[in-house]
Amino acid sequence: MIIFNNQKELKEHLSKLKISLIGFVPTMGALHQGHISLISKSKALCDITVCSIYVNPTQFNKSDDFLNYPKKIKDDIQLLEKNNCDILYSPEDVDLYKRDEIAKNYNFNGIELSLEGKYRPGHFNGMATIVEKLLNIVKPQMVFFGEKDLQQLMIIKELVKQNNISTKVIGCPIIREKNGLAKSSRNQHLSKTDREYCGIIYKQLLLFNNLFKKTDLEVLKKQIITNITSNKKIEIEYLELVNLDTFQIENNIKNNMNYACCIAVSISGIRLIDNIIL
Repeated sequence: MIIFNNQKELKEHLSKLKISLIGFVPTMGALHQGHISLISKSKALCDITVCSIYVNPTQFNKSDDFLNYPKKIKDDIQLLEKNNCDILYSPEDVDLYKRDEIAKNYNFNGIELSLEGKYRPGHFNGMATIVEKLLNIVKPQMVFFGEKDLQQLMIIKELVKQNNISTKVIGCPIIREKNGLAKSSRNQHLSKTDREYCGIIYKQLLLFNNLFKKTDLEVLKKQIITNITSNKKIEIEYLELVNLDTFQIENNIKNNMNYACCIAVSISGIRLIDNIIL
């Protein structure tokens, strides 16, 4: 694996390669099997796979969250090498941002306003700013994102569409732990007890999937919230049915529409998100 810390050198290298398909996996590091599943998908579909590791400051709306985000670059490099990633781009801030540069202000037709956008103001502007920069540097034919961050995936598809970026955005299935908890870099902050308990999140999403067409929506949501919060340490930020085409919250179920159920919880100060496509 070749490692670049400078975008100029990376672009020069990529321009000399006689290949047709570049696959790209942008990450913030602290890699786990969810990330590796994206690398594997890229390896299967593309001639060469580029991974980036960059903890982007503009997408954190809380400074403590940014400072505490896990950083394990040596472990990450070993994991990427083990899984035959071709190129790693791991830049410093100065390689991507000018001094005092702030995130762009985007309009994603309302996709960005609810759920994560409501609870993490400014997050999607920061995320989209760095993804746009990275796509313009790597210029991949395909870029791979996990469906755990479903709203992010929808926004990136809209970003590519609005800016006429010739990259295909590919969403990949959520990778889960044995108890159903969605793999996340934040999971390492959970105690063993909390980690085991959080398996209830996916179990309740499965229950939602089984009952949402048979049960009053508000009654079902209240029941699932009650089930999850039977452990007093866990708090629910949101549990919502969303239209997969518009990513708007729905209060009524309509025939021939595509839905997902999205959830955000906090346990012992650790924030987790998950979803199920219905």
